Amino acid sequence: MDGRLRCHHYDAFRCRSCSLLEVPRARQLSDKEAHARSLVPAPSWLPTVAGPDAGFRNKAKMAVGGTASAPTLGILDRSHAGVDLRDCGLHSPGLTAALEVVARFVSRADLAPYDVGTRSGELKHVLMTESPDGELLLRLVVRSTADEARIRKHLPWLLDSLPRLRVVSLNVQPSHAAVLEGEREIVLTPETTLPMRLEGLELALRPQGFFQTNTLVAAALYAQARAWVTAIDPASVWDLYCGVGGFALACTAPGRSVTGVELSAEAVAAASATAPEGVDFVAGDATQWALAQSSSPDLVVVNPPRRGIGADLAGWLEASDVAHVVYSSCNAESLARDLATMPSLRPVEARVLDMFPHTTHYEVIVLLAR
Repeated sequence: MDGRLRCHHYDAFRCRSCSLLEVPRARQLSDKEAHARSLVPAPSWLPTVAGPDAGFRNKAKMAVGGTASAPTLGILDRSHAGVDLRDCGLHSPGLTAALEVVARFVSRADLAPYDVGTRSGELKHVLMTESPDGELLLRLVVRSTADEARIRKHLPWLLDSLPRLRVVSLNVQPSHAAVLEGEREIVLTPETTLPMRLEGLELALRPQGFFQTNTLVAAALYAQARAWVTAIDPASVWDLYCGVGGFALACTAPGRSVTGVELSAEAVAAASATAPEGVDFVAGDATQWALAQSSSPDLVVVNPPRRGIGADLAGWLEASDVAHVVYSSCNAESLARDLATMPSLRPVEARVLDMFPHTTHYEVIVLLAR
């Protein structure tokens, strides 16, 4: 054994998404650590959180190809033909088993996969998330609502065949473009949220909400933030780019005020549903909201998209009297740019978390102090 995960799709050049699959995992981790250390001048680095190298993904994002009678769930090749990846080794066993049932449902309901070349057909993507408890959320991305009645007709069969399926929705994406999903969501089940319970946190995921794709590493990420915040014991915390509220809820404590800010109203609604006393969530742009406040908190958590927090929010943090920042980043290069904009907030401790094995991507979380 050479420490490498084997994949017959990769070997056959059907799917090369795992660009580092030929690199032993130990080397992947050491390279990611070295890259993070070269960009983030933290004096102390905690041991990297690795997690398993297979079966770790709690989310499947599958393009639909083939025909209604023989659908493929996976990716499209250069000629836009479907490549079936239902047995992808990255998916959790629960997702792998569920995708087989969903493929049968596509045939049973006679849902025509969208054909990119002819711009015909309806079903574009199958998006499925598995909770730590093994429950499932399924989103069918369709071009229109033309098949909604037929989907509803056959939905009881799907729910009976997949007892762990809690939420099912249609997402309408009408444009002929490489866009994963559209703005309109039609929930087909009485339940509208998927409980995501991990490490003492109970989060709620709605169809359009975001949750980290690696459950074990996500739990470690929230636990690390909680440990730092507990040691600092601030009276007030802002969680900017809060998503479904993972960091905000991890930072709760008696007598502490916590405010989460997120652009997605869906995510804010889900976060608010599980918020205890003292925790509030606001739908809005993180930067605009922060700049509009008359006072600042003791500690700010930021978990921005790959572009980072940007010059405006970094400049506001630099000029503020915020004593500590916990910065969780999926792009160490944008993190380094943001750190350069707030030199008075210096890294104290950092940690790499391998959220995305077999790729060059990773998560890094840093504690900053003034």
